[in-house]
Amino acid sequence: QVQLVESGGGLVQPGGSLRLSCAASGSIFSINSMGWYRQAPGKQRESVASITKGGSTNYADSVQGRFTISRDNAKNTVYLEMNSLKPEDTAVYYCTAGGVRLVGPSPEYRYWGQGTQVTVSS
Repeated sequence: QVQLVESGGGLVQPGGSLRLSCAASGSIFSINSMGWYRQAPGKQRESVASITKGGSTNYADSVQGRFTISRDNAKNTVYLEMNSLKPEDTAVYYCTAGGVRLVGPSPEYRYWGQGTQVTVSS
């Protein structure tokens, strides 16, 4: 099976920065897209940023210009650099991998990480 393990969350003051990492492991042949979602208390999960295997990126309007997503295909790892953090960025951040093909004949799957808490507060 495939596991996604996130790291890098924590408590930061407004205006500060954090870097999230997510490593996918298992019998992976290829991963098409990787990305980050977040869910704040009482709100629906929303897409934050995504990146394809070729490096094309997409961002939510609320984080455009402040967050940067990147990816190391060789390590099946995705990163989210978060700058100028605001209290409204407080949420549990989930890593996701889509279009995952396993070793051997395989359909495509989507996997999710367990989530990492990001709290922006003074």
